[in-house]
Amino acid sequence: MLMIKNNFISIYRFQRLLSIYNKSNEKSTISSSIKLNSTVKELIDAKQYNQALDLFDQNFEICTDYTIDMAIKACTVSNDYKRGINIQQKLSSSSLNSCYIQTSLIRFYMQYHDIDNATRIFSTITNKSSYVYTAMFKGLMSNKMPEKVFDLLDEMTIKPDNFILAVSFNACAEVANDRAMKIGRKLFHEMPYNYQDDVVLLTSAIHMLMKFGDVQCAERIFDSINRKDTITYNAMIKGYVGNEMYEKALDLFEQMHLNLDNITYTIVFNACAHLANDQAIKIGRKLFHKMPNNYRNDNILLNSAIHMFMNFGDVQCAEYIFNSIKKKDTITYYAMMKGYIENEMYEKTLDLFEQMHLNLDNVIYTLVFNACAQLANDRAMKIGEKLLQEMPDNYRNDNVVSNSAIHMLIKFDEIESPKRAGKLIRNKDIITYGALMNTYNMNSEPWKCFKIFEEMKQQNIVLNGIIWNILIGACSQIGMIRRSHYIIDQIPSDMQNEKQIQNSLIHMWSKCGSIEKAQNIYKSVYNRNKVTYTAMINGFGLNGMGYEAIELYKQMPNHLRNEITHICVLNACSHSGLLHQAQNIFNEIPFKTEKIYTTMIDCLSRLFIFDEAQKLIDEYEKTNSPNLVMYICLLSGTRNNRNSNLSKKIYNRMKSLFPDAKQGLVSGAILLANIYSSVGEHQRAKDFRYSQIKELRTKVKLGLSWTDGSGEIVGFTAHDHSHLQSAEIYAELDRLTSELIEHGYVCDSSWVTRELYEQETIESVLCSHSERLALAFNFIQRPVPDFIQITKNLRICGDCHEFTKLVAKIRQVNIIVRDANRIHHFNKNRQCSCQDHF
Repeated sequence: MLMIKNNFISIYRFQRLLSIYNKSNEKSTISSSIKLNSTVKELIDAKQYNQALDLFDQNFEICTDYTIDMAIKACTVSNDYKRGINIQQKLSSSSLNSCYIQTSLIRFYMQYHDIDNATRIFSTITNKSSYVYTAMFKGLMSNKMPEKVFDLLDEMTIKPDNFILAVSFNACAEVANDRAMKIGRKLFHEMPYNYQDDVVLLTSAIHMLMKFGDVQCAERIFDSINRKDTITYNAMIKGYVGNEMYEKALDLFEQMHLNLDNITYTIVFNACAHLANDQAIKIGRKLFHKMPNNYRNDNILLNSAIHMFMNFGDVQCAEYIFNSIKKKDTITYYAMMKGYIENEMYEKTLDLFEQMHLNLDNVIYTLVFNACAQLANDRAMKIGEKLLQEMPDNYRNDNVVSNSAIHMLIKFDEIESPKRAGKLIRNKDIITYGALMNTYNMNSEPWKCFKIFEEMKQQNIVLNGIIWNILIGACSQIGMIRRSHYIIDQIPSDMQNEKQIQNSLIHMWSKCGSIEKAQNIYKSVYNRNKVTYTAMINGFGLNGMGYEAIELYKQMPNHLRNEITHICVLNACSHSGLLHQAQNIFNEIPFKTEKIYTTMIDCLSRLFIFDEAQKLIDEYEKTNSPNLVMYICLLSGTRNNRNSNLSKKIYNRMKSLFPDAKQGLVSGAILLANIYSSVGEHQRAKDFRYSQIKELRTKVKLGLSWTDGSGEIVGFTAHDHSHLQSAEIYAELDRLTSELIEHGYVCDSSWVTRELYEQETIESVLCSHSERLALAFNFIQRPVPDFIQITKNLRICGDCHEFTKLVAKIRQVNIIVRDANRIHHFNKNRQCSCQDHF
């Protein structure tokens, strides 16, 4: 018994000693872990990531989840992918289920664009927290996958916190499509009340709504913030710039009484660059000269300053900034070269290009090709062709670069056919043909696009949405219903349901004068956007349907309206003589831009209300530099009014204000010369026209009309005898004129814009206008077309307008004439859709 008792005592003592040892060892381990965590944290804070990770590897056995979390974060920051993978592979199942470690692993994989592994970890988490969702959302955003954020939002079962909402708002801003707008607005309206004071969250909401074009809602949020910081102001100013409301951007900047950061400087410089009026020049110069020295090494900021001064026309200041930049990057050269091109200093563009010793990108190629195209001299041809030959193949698939290259080659007279273009740019595929078609559209030769289209079909090239949009654009320029039908009928039905194509078709059919077809497409569009509404409003305006344009404008949601919408509805009023309605709309527009003022001035001038038009100009010029187009509108109105005294005053004012705007002054000179002719002062008109064109050294735009009566596009100039059927055309025109004279037609001599030559009569001059030749051409076709369509690049004259009204009635045929301003529907009852407001 004594022996048994002694054994029990020994066992007890051993167990006691073992327990004391284990507790002592545990305390020692805990103490070591705490010390390790502290050391690892100190090393990471000091950015000594490799040392921290070496220490972690050496002591992995005593690492806690906290240590592991820090190590994964260190791998993420130091870009050590291999080490991060090794750490994950050594983790216990317990550590792998740690919320913090899971979140760090998601961030780690997202950093290395390993979306699959990040998604796999995310999907294994049973109870997902806001912390995990935020990490996943941010990762998707950094990997440019904002649409995936929406998918996860749809699956999310917890209520989003302020961090999730901020990232979600940014995702919605990034995408800004119908789905994004729906999600973003819903999240904002359901946002808890206690988040209403979260400045970071509200700034994200402002950014999102500005991207949606909902400026008013963004302004309401901005006004509700009591303590606005620099980032909030930046979001608001940037939003105004993004919505082309540059004056509002500068107004808000001037109300800002906070320290500016580099982002503020960059945004405000961009706003000033776009406006480039007196206010903008004053603000931009002052801001740059007071800019702290620590910002004078910021390339992004200085590039914006170069762009601004170039837009001001202050090339010397831009050059000074450029020369001060020690480490110039490609964007710096881009800003400088673009500025030279915009200031028509093409030789300087090429000088700078030849000094550039950096890798070229698509933007530089585009700029140099454009400069070479403008010069088209020996030096430009040498540089341009060499650059094209040496250009890497990956840039040959870039639409913009290809467009610029082809445009340059056309200017060099090196392209005679699509095949020639294919040889020159070594890429005879859909991109090449698309670029060539785009160039023809830009050069006002849209009919050449159809020849390329036929060649593409012969080569069995499958057309994509881009090519179809280019072809729709060509149809819009030509404005012929029959030709447009031929093209549109070949677009695949599924593509015709794409919103971009639908919006283009609304615009095209409107420009062709087929407003019914435009309306049918408009009605079929699901979730109409600002482009859809604006295209239809513009279509109504072009076709003399002012009331319909106003009605649709009223139906359009306020947040979708923008500057272009306002201009289109005011134009519609102007072309329909709806002065009262135009004034009401103009007065209700919260922010009136230069173009909006110009459109209203045009409306008043068309109705001969010159005093009111001048008052608007004076009002605008109180805070802005004078605008040439406003004076052209005023002068155009006096031409219709035949007010030679007022016209002369306006033209002289234009010359004093805009001495370098040669093309605009030539247009004004022609208008004034025509006014002199309209009151019978032909010699004065001739002398004035000749002296001004010689002084300004600018060519006058040649009048051209085209039609498709024979199934092909046929063009005519005034007094044109180049057509093979010229004799028949003139004989038919004589018959038409005789028929009209029998019905009371008398030529209006006020529309004769020059002195008559020997053997010329008023009738022979007016009856040889290009639109009349196009009209006669249609009547010699067999059978005569069931309707006649003509497009003209200048405004139709008053005598041709009256002539065409009578032809429509006597020959009982509907005639559509699209001139430079609008579309005229001449009906069989001698009425025109413009109601003589043209």
